[in-house]
Amino acid sequence: MILEKVINRIEIQSEYKNLVDKYIDHVRTEFKGEIHSIYMCGSIPKGTATPFKSDADFTIVCENPKDIDYERLSNIKDRLLEEYPFVTKIDTIICSIDDVLNKPNEWGFWVKIICVCIHGDDIGEKVPPIIISPEFILDLNTETKEEVDRIHRSLSNTSDNAMKTRYIKGYSKRLIRALYSLVIVDTGVWQDDMIKMKNSILDYCDIDSALVDYLYACYLDCNSVLVEEFLEIADEVYSYFENALKAMAASRNSLG
Repeated sequence: MILEKVINRIEIQSEYKNLVDKYIDHVRTEFKGEIHSIYMCGSIPKGTATPFKSDADFTIVCENPKDIDYERLSNIKDRLLEEYPFVTKIDTIICSIDDVLNKPNEWGFWVKIICVCIHGDDIGEKVPPIIISPEFILDLNTETKEEVDRIHRSLSNTSDNAMKTRYIKGYSKRLIRALYSLVIVDTGVWQDDMIKMKNSILDYCDIDSALVDYLYACYLDCNSVLVEEFLEIADEVYSYFENALKAMAASRNSLG
């Protein structure tokens, strides 16, 4: 079964068009000759963004990510957030051309399936069709443990309430996405809608439904969530996920 693209057509709402155009212009001007292409994912390119609730998610593909200075990129973000306060935040992921082409089940998947090209030549078209398989699921989650550990540490160490809210929301989303990757063989599609992800997990995954409902509730509203309680449940969910991956890897190796 081959994965289809999440966003087939760009439908940016009028209030976000200038933001996207200025982001492209600023990045191209700041990093002349270094940018191969720029992509977006999420609600803005889908045309479903909500002012003061939706953020802007960009991905930059370049020859060498070290050429893109994060401080200069952060300055662009700060200027745009000041000019467009209805955007909650602006995130930018940077990857290399080699990563996209040589890691099709990781960066290739991200650019080809999740994102849509808004500037430059779409390198995702050069990525071979992505077939849903245990190998794909394992490759897709190569960095999941590292990401989860990083968010776990950040949440444990921060005393800032705003950052706690951001980490809990992000951690919940990351775990739900990880669980969803386990059932993509059953669904046949990659969802970027969190409620559809949650429902599919409940339909096809044997994890305790209360854990999934808790994570989803935290994703929606984490203002009153206790950090200690959240981390305990997050650890339980990740333990389930990690065991499922190990079983999948063992099964694949035995068949190989």
